Amino acid sequence: MSDEIIITIRGLRNSFGEQVIHEDLDLDVRRGEILGVVGGSGTGKSVLMRSIIGLQTPDEGEVEVLGENMIGREEDEAKNIRRRWGVLFQNGALFSTLTVAENVEVPIREYFPFIKEPLLDEIAGYKIAMSGLPANAGPKYPSELSGGMRKRAGLARALALDPELLFLDEPTAGLDPIGAAAFDELIEGLKERLELTVFLITHDLDTLWAICDRVAVLADRKVVAVGTIEELLALDHPWIQEYFNGPRGRAALAGLKGR
Repeated sequence: MSDEIIITIRGLRNSFGEQVIHEDLDLDVRRGEILGVVGGSGTGKSVLMRSIIGLQTPDEGEVEVLGENMIGREEDEAKNIRRRWGVLFQNGALFSTLTVAENVEVPIREYFPFIKEPLLDEIAGYKIAMSGLPANAGPKYPSELSGGMRKRAGLARALALDPELLFLDEPTAGLDPIGAAAFDELIEGLKERLELTVFLITHDLDTLWAICDRVAVLADRKVVAVGTIEELLALDHPWIQEYFNGPRGRAALAGLKGR
């Protein structure tokens, strides 16, 4: 992890009608880190991610990604920036009528329409293997896969364009403990091999302890703290203490020490 900041958010405000989700929110993400993002229900974790990747237009504030201002960009300009990141949404967001391989090929076809079928198939196969899926997963449809395999298929598509940034929204939600631990190991390995920066929304305390370099806590409509879990535990914010020092937090720490 370097000191270079590749995502900068200042004064972010998001609202839906009368409901204000974020107010004066600031956040920096460093190159090469896995940043975990946590917060209670309704704190706008996914809204924050969507604001960064351009799917949510904030009421106010600045969002800069990879040195580029993301607010008010022309579509062609924004598209050129978006090709530098990959996104895994919580439910995978796979196209149900396309095979796994065809899903992986979607972003490649969008950005590189001149690539011919044999090379497309080869690239898709490589990304599928990188995500930890067996080779025979390529011709299958999402409905033929388990929940864990669908997440890996979504990850393969997120990696299709060799991104610098990887956005993950609750990647281990719905997985059993063994599957969740395996997914954590996969993400950590990919981060090291591909020199990725990972923005990771999660409720999984095991994931936070196991692979996150820092954790950003959303509460009171903003990021109230960012740091290692040890640094967060030294703070007296009630939600932070309840979250990390509660029964599940203690169990996650005990499990990590037992590995």
